[in-house]
Amino acid sequence: QEQLVESGGGLVHNGGSLTLSCTTSDFSLNAYAVGWFRQAPGKEREAVSCISASAGSPYYADSVKGRFTISRDNTNNTVSLQLNSLKPEDTALYYCATPWHCGTNWWLRYDYWGQGTQVTVSS
Repeated sequence: QEQLVESGGGLVHNGGSLTLSCTTSDFSLNAYAVGWFRQAPGKEREAVSCISASAGSPYYADSVKGRFTISRDNTNNTVSLQLNSLKPEDTALYYCATPWHCGTNWWLRYDYWGQGTQVTVSS
């Protein structure tokens, strides 16, 4: 069931930056791990990043490591994903979810998700 709301997507040039946000008005995200996924047309969904409730040792996919940073703001009930040094291959629909954990295969099970925000990187 969709209960998360993403924002911050847009159109940027190669090398540009964006900050995506994930929030909900239905419950507190503080006690949940939050993960980001992306899916481009014709491609499989990719698990991009995950941050645990304690915000320790975030997960990053190899394709974004060193360029993306996940963080959480418990005061504002928000988890953000900072996207730097964007490339055309980062173009996708990005959406957040609340996985059961951020450990091995964290992307397999989650309770809530959003509809996503589009990121388009022009070359």
